[in-house]
Amino acid sequence: MEVLILAVIPVLMAITVHEAAHGYAARYWGDKTAEQLGRLTLNPFAHIDLIGTVVVPLLMFLTVGFAFGWAKPVPVVSRNMRNVRLGMRTVSIAGPLSNLAMAFGWGLMMVVAVYLPADFQYPMTKMSEYGILINAVFFALNMIPILPLDGGRFVDTFLPARMSQQFQKIEPYGMWVIVILLATGVLGIVMQPVVAVISGVATAFARMFM
Repeated sequence: MEVLILAVIPVLMAITVHEAAHGYAARYWGDKTAEQLGRLTLNPFAHIDLIGTVVVPLLMFLTVGFAFGWAKPVPVVSRNMRNVRLGMRTVSIAGPLSNLAMAFGWGLMMVVAVYLPADFQYPMTKMSEYGILINAVFFALNMIPILPLDGGRFVDTFLPARMSQQFQKIEPYGMWVIVILLATGVLGIVMQPVVAVISGVATAFARMFM
């Protein structure tokens, strides 16, 4: 129960800022679709998918101790961009980079926790630890180069047109691939080194100021 209470804010922030970052990047390159649909917001309810953000992660956490889920993707219309390739490259990387930045932001919150009243130090420190871990997981997961994940879209922007067309045929099956990798334990093996490095560096960064 403690984990659920202290992790809910980091999870909501990780999802919300990630999706909003996609929208802001798209707007920078000329696509205002997300803004017009009210998705350029830090209101988590605009990005939450009831099944993917709440039901599936909660059931997985209670049964296997590991949460996997998704939010409503921010709508992006690439033809509205003044440079489609650079625009989509920026949009795809913006979400994961926001999670990387938030991991370090939660590291700074660990520093702030030291100066809080005694009753607040422990919960804020634990929340910050969860924030670092959650955002490290979000970054590692989303940068896997499989469509429809951000890593897949990022890789796609570097491919020649013919290769890109072939690569995009994977997208309808991408989430099934991720689920299989998760069920077989391969996903954890792939993600663990990245999560460990980000978590370790963010924590070490925080300790520099403590």
